[in-house]
Amino acid sequence: MQDRSFSAQPQSLGTRAFGNAYLLLILTMLFWAGNSVVARGIHESVPPMALAWLRWTIASALILPVAWPQLKRDAAIIRANIPMLLLLGTIGAGTFIALYYYGVSKTSAINALVINSAVPILIPMATFAMYREQITRFQVLGIGVSLIGVLVVLFKGDLGVLASLDLNIGDLWVLASMAVWSVYTALLRKQPPIHWISFAAISFVVASLVNLPLFIIEATWFRQMHLTGGAIAAIIYVSTLPSLVSQILYIRGVELIGASRAGVFMHLVPMFGAIMAILFLGEILHLYHLAGFALILGGVYVAARPEKISIAS
Repeated sequence: MQDRSFSAQPQSLGTRAFGNAYLLLILTMLFWAGNSVVARGIHESVPPMALAWLRWTIASALILPVAWPQLKRDAAIIRANIPMLLLLGTIGAGTFIALYYYGVSKTSAINALVINSAVPILIPMATFAMYREQITRFQVLGIGVSLIGVLVVLFKGDLGVLASLDLNIGDLWVLASMAVWSVYTALLRKQPPIHWISFAAISFVVASLVNLPLFIIEATWFRQMHLTGGAIAAIIYVSTLPSLVSQILYIRGVELIGASRAGVFMHLVPMFGAIMAILFLGEILHLYHLAGFALILGGVYVAARPEKISIAS
């Protein structure tokens, strides 16, 4: 069986950093925050399915030459686990990012970024539903506090929106993408025992294939790309840091500390992203965003407490 672990010997700064889940997950959230801002910034020139397909196709082209020797070494395990690898690639990259980019094209970057914080609410729910996994009472409390923060943003701090259910359709698509990502994160424990670079390469290729028909439909019947220098730079960015780099860092972070604890770091995405959206897109940070942030951060603090209780029946 292929050893999935990284060397535990602290031979270099890079080796030590790759064993630090907190550093890896913080960098992941920073790159993902930039992804949301960039996707929103170019949505008029690069439609969502085009961006999703280009992201994974370029990432695949970059990783495959490096991953190919390891893919050959892992070939027997890959062949024995094709259904699970296809499922993980379809959910974790292809479906998630297509839903997310479509949502971001219909709502503000700040709204999308705050809704990212639904993930720490949904991951424990997914792991409990799928595996009856124990969660802490502090996680339960933190989930509740964070949920209130997300709802404050979703309803723009206005109970009238709640009463009329006049929600932004983009917000709902983003929320759906977060649910998909939570299921993917929970399913990562079933990741076949192959090297991380093999898993990332397969995920990227599967996502590219999943997004290809969506891109063709979009380009044929709805919208086509209008490439500019800025759009090309943005495509390169989303194809590298939020894709190639962040996918690897997130997989490693989950491997080190588990799905539920890794999911809590998603709360950093709106903090990083709001700053970038204000600076680069000219978006406005409203009072309800600040209230949501405060509640979400409170939920992060509470959920990070380690004491465990079982809620399994």
